[in-house]
Amino acid sequence: MRTRHVNAIPIRAERVELHHIRIPLVAPFETSFGVTVERESIIARVTADGCVGWGECVAEAAPGYSYETVQTAWHILSDYLIPALFSTPITSPRQLPERFAKVRGHPMAKATLEAALWDIAAQQAGTSLCHYLGGVRDRVVVGVSIGIQPTTEKLVERVLNYRGIGYSRIKIKIKPGRDLQDVSAVRAAIPDTPLMVDANSAYTLDDASLFERMDELNLLMIEQPLGYDDIYEHSKLQRRLRTPICLDESIHSASDAQFAIEAGACKIINIKQGRVGGLTNAIAVHDVCQANAIPVWCGGMLETGIGRALNVALATLPNFSLPGDLSASNRYYNPDLIEPPFTVNMDGTLNVPNEPGLGVHVEQRRLEHITLRKAIFINPS
Repeated sequence: MRTRHVNAIPIRAERVELHHIRIPLVAPFETSFGVTVERESIIARVTADGCVGWGECVAEAAPGYSYETVQTAWHILSDYLIPALFSTPITSPRQLPERFAKVRGHPMAKATLEAALWDIAAQQAGTSLCHYLGGVRDRVVVGVSIGIQPTTEKLVERVLNYRGIGYSRIKIKIKPGRDLQDVSAVRAAIPDTPLMVDANSAYTLDDASLFERMDELNLLMIEQPLGYDDIYEHSKLQRRLRTPICLDESIHSASDAQFAIEAGACKIINIKQGRVGGLTNAIAVHDVCQANAIPVWCGGMLETGIGRALNVALATLPNFSLPGDLSASNRYYNPDLIEPPFTVNMDGTLNVPNEPGLGVHVEQRRLEHITLRKAIFINPS
């Protein structure tokens, strides 16, 4: 494994731009939370010492996946986190979780600025973010996440389409009433392809028999079947299943991961850097899982190419041994906010950017076109 860099160059943030954006999805995306046809988020552009770093806030418009929303993140960033960032220079982005600790919670808002500072730190070191983090691969294996479709037949059709263009792992969303029949039909259509299901906390322990029936379908994993904040009941369900449970929403920190592993609540963990408060905490979760021989994969939150580039760099760390939700740019947005866009190779991988920092070029005219509001903050010191 490559050595992770320790940046000795002080980083003084001089200017932060926040863009509240709304961007249409290529196609509606349905989960147990509802249907998404366009995505709102916040893009941060941070200037420091001649470098520009980018971050993307994964909070959504509504408090479905998380209590954080675009509106709350805008408030927390504007009134608390940006002033904290401006207070004194930092020598490493790893200092930001402690710098932001006086603000309880709000991990997605915190991760937004931390991402931009990681981008800047890697640029100052003259290396790609992947190498800066200690990544070990120049391609990452990716899967595709498919929302609930109008019919089982449409779902199978969409699955076969994505399988045909190279995605090596298929994830389908499920909810009560759209579960066993859908999963069985997809498994019959792709008997040898790694297949997983994501329930987004839509079930209770009373539904254990449903998941026991899924044991016969040779699934890669069942993601977050029970409560979004639960670990205990997942431990009871995992004991009843051969299929690995993967925890997502329940894991907010390295200590949560350690507790879930010791409780036997899961055999796999999905790491979303926004959910855990940034790359520093995501790396800590990765390291706990690696020490306990628990494989991890990188989840997605419908990011544009900015957030996707960050996720791709994270997914190069050694314990990301399962395909992540790191689809091509045109899976969700066409055009994306970056050039060149991410594309899936025929072997089911994405190339890892190798230019300094995030390694992608943001198309600022596109960004301005979808910006609903913008705020500029200047360091007063």
